[in-house]
Order: sequence, then structure tokens, then C-alpha cells
Amino acid sequence: MNLLHHQITGTGGPAVVFVHGFTCAHDDWDAQVAAISPTHQTVAVDLRGHGQSPGTAADDATIERYGSDVAELMSALALGPVVLVGHSMGCRVVVEAALLAPQQVVGIILVDGSQLAPCMEEILKTCFAQPLGYEEMTKSWFAEMFTATSHPATQASVVDRSARLPREIGEHLITDLQRYDVQCFTQSLSIIQAPVLAIQTTYSNEIRERCSLTVGQDTPFLVMLRTAVHHLQVVVIPNTGHFPQLDNPSVTSQIMLDFLADLRQPPIGE
Repeated sequence: MNLLHHQITGTGGPAVVFVHGFTCAHDDWDAQVAAISPTHQTVAVDLRGHGQSPGTAADDATIERYGSDVAELMSALALGPVVLVGHSMGCRVVVEAALLAPQQVVGIILVDGSQLAPCMEEILKTCFAQPLGYEEMTKSWFAEMFTATSHPATQASVVDRSARLPREIGEHLITDLQRYDVQCFTQSLSIIQAPVLAIQTTYSNEIRERCSLTVGQDTPFLVMLRTAVHHLQVVVIPNTGHFPQLDNPSVTSQIMLDFLADLRQPPIGE
């Protein structure tokens, strides 16, 4: 395939590869690229069917295929050691990319990840059977991803962008994402040996409403991470929506920079 559309900025290692979430694009990471590229090479990608990368639902748009695309790009660019950063759906994608390049990936940053429950399979089928089911569901989802302190223009831009992803791609991806979460996500995470940083900001409550986390609060997703991941650090940014890279860019960037600095420190005793 043609390589994913990508934007390279800066120099220095390890390189940092940014992977966006569902219906999103590489420019979600502009603030982090600006903060990190003075000391690290950064690569921000558009996944198949998103941003400026072509793709269709029939074009094998799955989490595993997306992960393979990112790993292929890393190899083609000869990046050397890499830290992978994924947001939302992109959390799954970077985990799959890391499994394909375990010697190259020296760290993973998961930004507000989640794990859909088995019961969501029937909920999604029922929703997608309705003429406007997909459109109404995604509009509702993205409306909940911001808080009262979010910039209205940013929120409107993200919601509008989500509506532009063709329904056939969106339904295909959400269905595959739920399949991946139930069948693969925990097992894939358990294989990862590189250090993992989880920057967490939201969770879904018992009636599937997205809410902001508070420091010290636990969630089923965080419990799963602690069980599955060998080397895990969790940082909660409170009072923030699902897009901390947009809602709280300076704090999000600094957390990433601190993680990158820790990776460059020699182990104790050396």
C-alpha cells in the first residue's frame, strides 16, 4: 500500500509517533508536536480513511490492519527507537504496531483509552439497523467528549469532523473496535514489554455516559491495564474531556515530556 499520510517534525531520539482516534486526524497533536519536536523527531499520521490518507470500509480497515500500517511506516522511515502515542481508538492501534516491532518500540503512551464490553455488540447492531442510528450515536458520543471548560470552537470542529467520516467506514470500524476489545486488547497488552504510560481523563458510568475522572478514582479500564501491563504508569488529568491533547494541551505535553525524559535515564546501577 501507499504509506499513510504523515507529518515529520524535529530531530532527536527516540522518535515519537502520534496516532489519532476514531474520525480524527494528525493535527489533533499539533500542540504536542510543537512541545516535543525541539528535542525529538515526531511523526503524526492519518490512519486509512482519515485525514489525508485514503481508505474504505472494504479496504481492510481493522485495528490490526491499522497497526500494521503504522509499523510499516516506522520501518519505511527508518526511525530507530520509537515511542508510540495513541488516543482513544489509536490506543489499540499503537499496541498492535508495537507487537509487530517489539525491538523498535521503547515506550507507549495511551491517551484516554477504554475497552468496550461484550454487551456492546448487540447494542451496536440494534443502533446500526436504524436509518440514522450511526449518525445519532456518534453525534451523542462526541458531544459528551468535552466539558464546560472546553473551547466551543474546538468542540464544534471535532463534532463536525466526526460527521464527515462515511457511515460505511464508521460502522465497520466501531464494530471491529468492539470485536478487538473483547477478543484481543487485554491479551495484546499483556505481551508488551515496553513501559506504558496511561494518561486518563474520562470514563463511562453505569448508564454509559462519559464523565471526567478525579485523581485516585479507579475504573474497569484502569484495573484491566494494571492486570495486563508489565510496566505501567497512570496519570489522571482531572476535570478534562476525552481530548486532553486539545482541552489541556500544555499539561498533556508536559506529562509526555516527563515520560520521555525518564526513558532516557540509565537504569539504576549502570
